[in-house]
Amino acid sequence: MMKTTVCRRAHFNAAHRLHNPNWSDEKNQSIFGKCNNPNFHGHNYDLIVSVTGYVDEETGYVVDMKVLKKLIKQEVLERFDHKNLNLDTEEFKDLNPTAENIVRIIYEKLRPGIDPEHSLRVTLYETKRNFVEYGE
Repeated sequence: MMKTTVCRRAHFNAAHRLHNPNWSDEKNQSIFGKCNNPNFHGHNYDLIVSVTGYVDEETGYVVDMKVLKKLIKQEVLERFDHKNLNLDTEEFKDLNPTAENIVRIIYEKLRPGIDPEHSLRVTLYETKRNFVEYGE
C-alpha cells in the first residue's frame, strides 16, 4: 500500500521585527530593510500542516483531522495568533523570527503530537509569493 498525505490549512496574524542585536543599526537596516522597523510590522500567515503515513484499515484515516485541527489550534494559533512574536512569545525572545525560524518552531511544537510512524511537513506562507517548508 502507498502512503497518503493529508493536509490541514490554518491562518494566523502576527507582528515581528527582524533584528540581530549583535549588529549595528546600520547593518540591521542594510540586511533586513523594512523588516527591521523598530515599531514592528505584521503578516497574515497561512499555514499548511501535512502528515504522511499509511491509511489505518479500521478508521480509513492517516490522522483524524479533528485531532490535527485541535493540535494546530493549541500549539500554533493560541500561541502566535495576534501576537508580537518578538515581545509576546518565549520562542522568539532570543531567536530572530524569520519565516525560516517560525516554520521550524511550529514543526517542533507539532511533532510530539503526531504519530512517530508518520512524517510531518509544515509549509508557512508569509505572503502569497513567499513561503518556507520544514520537515520530512
